Amino acid sequence: MNGLSKTSLDLQDTKRIHNLWKSRMHNFIQSPVPWRKINRQETNETTLLGESLETLLSKKCGQKAFRDFLKSEFCEENLDFWLACQEFKTSDSQEDLTRRAASIYKEFVNAESPKQVNLDFHTREIISQNLQQPTPTCFVVAQRKIYSLMENGSFPRFIQSEQYKVLSDAASKHRGLGRHRKALKIRSTRDLMQHDSKPISLQCEL
Repeated sequence: MNGLSKTSLDLQDTKRIHNLWKSRMHNFIQSPVPWRKINRQETNETTLLGESLETLLSKKCGQKAFRDFLKSEFCEENLDFWLACQEFKTSDSQEDLTRRAASIYKEFVNAESPKQVNLDFHTREIISQNLQQPTPTCFVVAQRKIYSLMENGSFPRFIQSEQYKVLSDAASKHRGLGRHRKALKIRSTRDLMQHDSKPISLQCEL
């Protein structure tokens, strides 16, 4: 009797553990919270890219699409200058600052440069003075002015352009692929649950 009682208790424990594990996995899969959060992020991705210039430029794909648009308007140097200034701020030595500052000035500020950006005389003078002893902030004023030009001029037109449409379509395709992968993952998890439950069922029957 003691042996039968012990076996009966073992089977009950096995069933209880199996049912508890299966219940938790089922609740996780069926729970709408994590999947809704992911889907919401995917759905808003394209909208966010068109929400502000800052958000657009935070993504490599956004930078590329926006530069293609600026190139069609013959003003891609504005974005090139802004990105160069962002990179300039990461300089970790005075020698690097001096070298990069001279390069940026020659390419974007010098009056004879084919990629000269649209800066007023006062701002150019400030940059020239800062070049004597460059700091990570010596292009901040000029960078802010060029950013304002892009934000108030080019960016609103970009949102209506073919380049933005291509960017939106690409993001939509990416969302579709992501949902397909998640569906496969859920299906695989359910198959695993069914597969793992079989040995336990056989054990219980024994």
